Amino acid sequence: MDLIAAFSVFTIVLVFCISRNVTILLPLLVGLFCFTLLGLHRGFKLKALLLMMKNGVFKSLIVLRIFILIGLITALWRACGTIPFLVYYGVGFITPSTFVLFAFVISSMLSFAMGTSFGVASTVGVVLMTLARSGGADVNIVAGAVISGAYFGDRCAPTSSSANLVAALTGTKLQKNIRVMLVNAFIPFLLSAFVYFLLSKIHPLSTVNNAFLNEIPAHFNLSAWALIPVVLVLALPLLKCGIQTAMLSSIVSAAILCFFLQKLSLYDVFTASVFGYKMASSGPFAQSIAGGGLLTMVKVSLIIIISSTYSGIFDGTGLLRDLQAAVSRLSGKIGQFPATVLTSVVTAVCFCNQTLCIIMTNQLMSQVYEEKNKSKAKLASDLEDSSVLIAALIPWNTAIVVPMGTLSVDFRAIPFAVFLYLVPLVCLFTKPVTDKYLGVRLK
Repeated sequence: MDLIAAFSVFTIVLVFCISRNVTILLPLLVGLFCFTLLGLHRGFKLKALLLMMKNGVFKSLIVLRIFILIGLITALWRACGTIPFLVYYGVGFITPSTFVLFAFVISSMLSFAMGTSFGVASTVGVVLMTLARSGGADVNIVAGAVISGAYFGDRCAPTSSSANLVAALTGTKLQKNIRVMLVNAFIPFLLSAFVYFLLSKIHPLSTVNNAFLNEIPAHFNLSAWALIPVVLVLALPLLKCGIQTAMLSSIVSAAILCFFLQKLSLYDVFTASVFGYKMASSGPFAQSIAGGGLLTMVKVSLIIIISSTYSGIFDGTGLLRDLQAAVSRLSGKIGQFPATVLTSVVTAVCFCNQTLCIIMTNQLMSQVYEEKNKSKAKLASDLEDSSVLIAALIPWNTAIVVPMGTLSVDFRAIPFAVFLYLVPLVCLFTKPVTDKYLGVRLK
């Protein structure tokens, strides 16, 4: 009963803050206070609880280091011309009869390069929605395609915070996880592309207004050299380089391009790296390209840190033991991946945040995977194919609230984000085959 009371207080405060657009850090601190009181109530000393929190945070340190690199990449790729290059030439391929399909494909490509769904929605997503509104397309369909593409990379890009979080929580190698995720996404991606192709034919653009794209070549040197940072971050891991090395190489190359290609000053590069990139002029593209920087990672880093203290408390006190036993029984009846999907739905609904959804689902399911097949790789794969995407299907979850707000649409766009639910649906049937093929399932 005391556990239910603690979760209830936390959930009520969380829902209230999200509905009032109050930072999620407040309910996270309230939750930490509630779970600490719960631990004290069950006989644990405060010193022991603090040590549990420390152990939980320690597991997240690798993710925090990655976040620093992501903050630098998201700013310097904007400043050096990488993202403007991808947006300008990507949008240039669009035709009225394939607009929705290309919205999905372009968003997928950019998200795999950037690794951030929010970054894709706020850059190429804004551009595509401007084209959709000016061309008379169905904005909910286009937004669904953009969100689908944005979460393609959010799930499996080397620079994705969620992919790095899953790897850190499960103690697995990111590069190996990416290989598994790409195989699992192959059929859902093709099916999504087919759906968006049909929707493109049914709901084509009436006109294509590319006038605002003239802002890009007017302010950026769109030389192919601008692609070097993307090539490095994608190619170096294939050459057995660590992801942090690849990201650092990309950052250095982007900084060099800022100086020699875009003619920015040292001060401009520094301020962009810390506070985010901003164009000197104003205009529709200038608004969409602004962002990135180290400061954008502060809030998400605090979310990870506080959420990780929950994990430490739950591990050390065994507060979730009854829930874990219930999940284990469920897994025995319906299978591990279906149980992971259902657990992800519940955590995404209750915790209203992708990070918490991932952490809590891992917390509840890790013992099941350990007992049944001792495969951390399979747990990582199943988390990526469920929690990461399902969080963005819950209308009040921040994983979808932020992209919808950025694209100026509402929950009516969610049914058209077909990739988000095709991945777990397809995996329900294909997991036994792909797990065996990839060697994820331990013999």
